[in-house]
Amino acid sequence: MDAAFSQQYALVTSARAVLLDYCATLAPAHFTAPVAEMNGGNIRDLLVHVAGCYHHWLGHVGLRRAAANLQPETVPDVAAVRAAFAGVDALVAGFCQHYAGAWLEPTLFVLPRRAQPQEFTPLQLFTHTLTHEFHHKGQVLSMSRLLGYVPVDTDIIRT
Repeated sequence: MDAAFSQQYALVTSARAVLLDYCATLAPAHFTAPVAEMNGGNIRDLLVHVAGCYHHWLGHVGLRRAAANLQPETVPDVAAVRAAFAGVDALVAGFCQHYAGAWLEPTLFVLPRRAQPQEFTPLQLFTHTLTHEFHHKGQVLSMSRLLGYVPVDTDIIRT
């Protein structure tokens, strides 16, 4: 893995670890409780969605692997979410190794439901998955606040 991307992903996994440590403090019922203000979504399903998006964009689209279909009901608790993200970490390492030195090279990628391949750089796919995770991390924290918790600082630079 290129050093800069390895370091960037290490920052992401550090912030994710803080988030998952925080989620482990929530009452188990709240981890899967629908939050009406968030269209009835729940924390567990959102975290599984994030892991699934890594599999979709980096695994299926980027590495042309068979689509992984992670189902929330197979991920009952924070320990299982951590295990799902361990798989994501291995996938990211493989993606970064595959595209080492070619981050900025426009590449044709086949997207589901698109008739024609689309041109992206591997950097775009990588960045898309990271920003997607952080977008949903904010939603997880908002859900926890709506459930009565005080969220912790999960930024890359925590003060």
